[in-house]
Amino acid sequence: MALPAQTAILLKAARQLADDLPADAVLMLTETKLDWAEVVEILPAEKLLIVTNDKELTSEAQAHGGLTILDIDPDPASIQERMSLSLLEAVAQDKLRSGAHVIALYNGIGAEEDRPEPIDTLSIIHLGEHLERLSAQDLRKLDTQVPLPTLRAVVDLATEIGREGREGKPVGTMFVVGDTKKVLSMCRPLNFNPFRGYSAGERDIRDPRVREQIKDIAQLEGAIIIQRDGVAEAAGMYLDAPAEGITLSKGLGTRHWAAAAITKKTKAIAVCVSQSSGIVRIFQNGTIMLNIPPLARPMIWSHFHMDAGDGEPIAPPPEGG
Repeated sequence: MALPAQTAILLKAARQLADDLPADAVLMLTETKLDWAEVVEILPAEKLLIVTNDKELTSEAQAHGGLTILDIDPDPASIQERMSLSLLEAVAQDKLRSGAHVIALYNGIGAEEDRPEPIDTLSIIHLGEHLERLSAQDLRKLDTQVPLPTLRAVVDLATEIGREGREGKPVGTMFVVGDTKKVLSMCRPLNFNPFRGYSAGERDIRDPRVREQIKDIAQLEGAIIIQRDGVAEAAGMYLDAPAEGITLSKGLGTRHWAAAAITKKTKAIAVCVSQSSGIVRIFQNGTIMLNIPPLARPMIWSHFHMDAGDGEPIAPPPEGG
């Protein structure tokens, strides 16, 4: 089965671009059967990332051997959503790094349902810019009174802590952002407040110098409380919110249960850093809304998945919860 003429031409153009840029990978989203032997004659198999829209096509690609196939949800979605999911999956599998150049091949012209069309479009994607836009869209989906600049500053800091740790050691911590008055009414200090006595400007988490100082404070036990304007209010706080009615996956520890509980009882957003894995989880209304793996840079999102252990005690579900 020969490749359709337009597909072969686009593949040759992709190869030329991949060589000239150079590109780190070629992402191919196909809705139709392809002669994979002919495909790899044009495009180097080691750079190919393949996504299909049904199990039969996936099996055919797997049967060829030597191809990297990304498994994403086959449910109906726009091509832009499927492309974003594919890139995120590639990053999660360590097939791509932030800043990579990717050539994307796909069917960009809308077709009737149940009538798949061959590849007709080629795009060049700079992964860092693409994921930066994606992250902003994800954060905007959170129904919160916390301003986006504050939320992004906190998430950036959390992902840096998850990726880097401190002084070569992994660090687990939690930030609670917004609804500060109510949050403080449901927690108590474990130690002296390191932010006490400093001006608002000296506690503004949007300042890079302040974020560096908070990385040291994050090694202390307890949560860090951040006002909606980005000013750090307190650290080393023990959250005492009840956890009734909350369900979390097995393997998540007391820090995550506390994050779920405080967001269930307040309008705050909790940003939790796993000590063992570096994964950052964003909680709202008692549930995990976003999951961010500790990759080459902050602000790279992927779907939530379970992981065993968290460098903290495993918390059992609350009685009656």
